[in-house]
Amino acid sequence: ATMLRRNLKHQLRYPSVTVMLVAMPIVFLLLFVYVFGGQLGAGLGAHHAVHGDRTAYITYVVPGILILTVASAALGTALSVATDMTEGIIDRFRTMAIARGAVLTGHILGSLIQTVLGLAIVLGLALAIGYRPTAGPLAWLGAFGVLALFSLALISLSAALGLAAKSVETASNTPMFLTLLPLLSSGFVPTSTMPGGLRQFAEYQPYTPVTQTVRGLLTGTPTGTHAIAAIAWSLGITAVSYLWAVRLYNRRRAADPK
Repeated sequence: ATMLRRNLKHQLRYPSVTVMLVAMPIVFLLLFVYVFGGQLGAGLGAHHAVHGDRTAYITYVVPGILILTVASAALGTALSVATDMTEGIIDRFRTMAIARGAVLTGHILGSLIQTVLGLAIVLGLALAIGYRPTAGPLAWLGAFGVLALFSLALISLSAALGLAAKSVETASNTPMFLTLLPLLSSGFVPTSTMPGGLRQFAEYQPYTPVTQTVRGLLTGTPTGTHAIAAIAWSLGITAVSYLWAVRLYNRRRAADPK
């Protein structure tokens, strides 16, 4: 609880970091809806039997933008963890009676709260420009649960990458692939429109089942096996990443001189 409060205070002290993490998804939302939305929406008509226009595309793309928001917000975790590891504050924590996983857990939970705030901002903007989901209360709860679970997975992975980085500068670049993978998924265009090799990669990477699950829940369409795959990917990434992060933290601790 103390470490969580510490990270939340850092976020309040430096709100520009949260703004920067949310800015990219907002730019992508406005760009794809108002610049590419008409043409891409027309293409959706052949694949999804919906009216091919900007309204159809905003319905399709918003779940992908929400996933991009999750990935973008996770980048801040790597930076904050790397900053702690390089500025000497961890050495002070080691002299106190603090549980071994408290520092990492505080970072992860603080980033999760930051991500939820970012999702609320992006979703609010999407609603303001015309996004109209048809989900009921249970579907909204399910979509939020999937987003929160996937957020936890990416944040845990980002924390491990921050620990593995040798400097804050390295930590700012290492997790960048997390924001590129949504572009190679079903977040912005159907995977059926992609070339063969790219289509297979897009269909079997974790972002696609998560995006398809959120899209299905918010639009009232079947999610098929995507929901099972999304939960499995999220739980697997979370478990492996957290264990990796704890191991890295302990190894760096053992290597530090007293």
